[in-house]
Amino acid sequence: MRITANLTLDERDIEERFVRASGPGGQNVNKVSTAVELRYNVRHGTLPIAVRDRLITLAGRRMTDEGVLVIRAERFRTQERNREDARERLAELVRKALHVPKKRIATKPTRAAQTRRLEAKGKRGDIKRMRRAKPDMD
Repeated sequence: MRITANLTLDERDIEERFVRASGPGGQNVNKVSTAVELRYNVRHGTLPIAVRDRLITLAGRRMTDEGVLVIRAERFRTQERNREDARERLAELVRKALHVPKKRIATKPTRAAQTRRLEAKGKRGDIKRMRRAKPDMD
C-alpha cells in the first residue's frame, strides 16, 4: 500500500475483517456485513522507528496493547467504499506521523517585560489596599 513516493506499507501487515455495521438500516443491516475493521500491526511493520513512535502517539485509543492499530470504517453502505475509506484513513495517519514536529525553543521574558509585570502587580495591590483602608474621620 503506497503512502508517499518512497514509503509503502506491506500488505501482509494489514488485516481486514468485514463486520456488521451499527446504527439504523432496517432489515438489511442484520444480514449484510458492510463495515470494515482494518488492523495494522505497527510493531511488526516496516516503518522507521521515529515514524512508528509518532504513529503510536497519534493513534491514541485506536492502538491496542499488542501494538495493533485498529480502524473501523462504516460510513458507507458498501463493503468496497468502507474498505477504501479505512485504507485512506490509515494512509492519512501514517502521513501525519511522517511529519517531524518543530522543536520548541525555550525563551525568557525580557527585563522590560518583567519590570512592567511587577509594576502592574504593584498598582493592583495598591488599589486593593485602598479598598481595605478605613476612611479618616477628621
